[in-house]
Amino acid sequence: MKKTAIITLIIIAIAGSVSFQSCKKDSNSTSQEFVADNNSFSSFMSWPLDKTFNGPDPLLGAMAHANNDSTVVRDVHFLNGQNRVNGKYPIGTLVVKYSHNPAGSIHEYSAMAKRGNNFNPGSGDWEFFMLTSSGNIAADSTGMPMRGASLMGGMCAGCHSMASTKDFIFSKN
Repeated sequence: MKKTAIITLIIIAIAGSVSFQSCKKDSNSTSQEFVADNNSFSSFMSWPLDKTFNGPDPLLGAMAHANNDSTVVRDVHFLNGQNRVNGKYPIGTLVVKYSHNPAGSIHEYSAMAKRGNNFNPGSGDWEFFMLTSSGNIAADSTGMPMRGASLMGGMCAGCHSMASTKDFIFSKN
């Protein structure tokens, strides 16, 4: 009887150990994913300001980030001042670019979230967004949220691919 009980306990211990190990998160795993929502960007104006760009930028298309206005100012904010780690931004990194002009006629809020889990491998797993001034995810004229891998017909991902060696971010060296 004692021998059977001991063998049973050993089997339970081994099974528990195997089960625990299979549930452990692998730090190199691509199965981790962050999905941004309205709360993710709500306080972006209080995030650290990483960089400010003034006037037209030859790398931007005529309309991207209000680049068609010579007086435009583009402020780039990173949640917690996040930097790349081993060349890549961690899953959950959030970036907001606020484009505005002194006349007050331009107020554009665009954002990126590092999703992970092979969400968008061609763009480093970044998801692109248009936001409202309060940090909510904006909606188009049909009520659909303005977010995704192919936002603006793929213009976001296409342009940011020029910064692929910096994990698709232009503002940090």
